[in-house]
Amino acid sequence: MAVIKSISEKYMKEALKQAKKAYALGEVPIGCVIVHQDRIIGRGYNRRNTDKSTLAHAEITAVKRASKYIGDWRLEDCTLYVTLEPCQMCAGAIIQARIPQVVMGCMNPKAGCGGSILNILEMPQFNHQAAVTRGVLEEECSALLKLFFTQLRERNRAEKLRKRETGQT
Repeated sequence: MAVIKSISEKYMKEALKQAKKAYALGEVPIGCVIVHQDRIIGRGYNRRNTDKSTLAHAEITAVKRASKYIGDWRLEDCTLYVTLEPCQMCAGAIIQARIPQVVMGCMNPKAGCGGSILNILEMPQFNHQAAVTRGVLEEECSALLKLFFTQLRERNRAEKLRKRETGQT
């Protein structure tokens, strides 16, 4: 079990590196990597505001890149590592891509579809499911998100105050 845990932590650290790229852009810091035969074949990080696209989620970008690398839309022998529990769109894409293993950092109680609100990843009604591991480097993944949202609230308060002081609405 220790070997499996260290491999999961190794790749979750890589997903965290991707999340930090999103953070540097002012995006919600979510990162993802897809691994095939102990090699990262797809990387992605949240770029919704930067790209002005609903589809610019970390998982979607990583799936696109992994599919291009493999040369197929099926990612049947891969493992996806993501810092935050996937939303409904990303969970659906993971199942559509036939990814059999998903490793998550922290849960998303407001929008997560890997066990929080729904569990699309493990629904037996679908013709494919993913085996899910939760809580890998949970504290690090959660801390980065908390830091981002704390700073965002502070920036928003400062901007509101600045507008009030200058008479802008």
